[in-house]
Amino acid sequence: MHPDTILVTGATGNTGREVVRALLANGHPVRAATSNPDRARACLPDTVSVTRLDLMDPQTWDQAICGCSGIFLLRPPAVSNVSHTLNPFIDRAAGIASPHIVFLSVLGAERNAHIPHHKTEKHLMASPCPWTILRPGFFAQNLQDAYLNDIRQDNRLYVPAGSGRVAFIDLHDLGDLTAAIFREPDTHHGCAYSLTGPKAFSFDEVAAILIEELQQTIRYQPAGTLPYLFHLLSRRRQSFLHAVIQTWLHLGLRKGDAEQIDPTLERLLKRPPRNVADYIRDHHKIWLTY
Repeated sequence: MHPDTILVTGATGNTGREVVRALLANGHPVRAATSNPDRARACLPDTVSVTRLDLMDPQTWDQAICGCSGIFLLRPPAVSNVSHTLNPFIDRAAGIASPHIVFLSVLGAERNAHIPHHKTEKHLMASPCPWTILRPGFFAQNLQDAYLNDIRQDNRLYVPAGSGRVAFIDLHDLGDLTAAIFREPDTHHGCAYSLTGPKAFSFDEVAAILIEELQQTIRYQPAGTLPYLFHLLSRRRQSFLHAVIQTWLHLGLRKGDAEQIDPTLERLLKRPPRNVADYIRDHHKIWLTY
């Protein structure tokens, strides 16, 4: 295996696919780690090697890790107990090859000991592996994922954000940044980056952009805390822990947790990042109901 091969966990998801795209564009061989290899082979380029990885099954870890100089690591929503999954996976990686690990955390994780990302951040920092931590804010791709059915089926954005504003980050930029880090890993060793988009939008403004691009009526309906939690559990079929985390993250928007613009992403990319309006204009067909 090429010494610069990068293992990408969650390779078939929205985030993983963007990381794979950017790594390939930068000449890195990629090994896609997934619990469903057949799906990965069907949706990823033929140049990507595929391996089975289940973070809850240590028997799958060695084959995934061996021969890789870097790992892009994210926490799958189904994994809540990182003490038995992500953290020992990091330890095993350190024992095999000590690859550079880029961990996808969340904005503000360093200040919140109640979320799983915080525990993994601390564990990674204490690991002998070289590391970089990415702490992005809300993704523009939530509109095609977490909010998709609400937009398509109910013509609404339904979140408990009040009048809060969000500096959405486009996963395309996150993929490009990840590739840049693996291109010069020593430069980014021991760094934790807070990442946002270049402009903050209210959900009313996001709804207005959707109206303009789709020529359909989309409204923003602010949700209450308990109704939103129930919505995630019943309508979106999320696990209780995942629903609680998502509710907590959205409630923080009311206090302005995601409205501050951080210049780090633009500095590292050496170009202006994309904003949520750019993303909607490029992908508007996703929400068309015809």
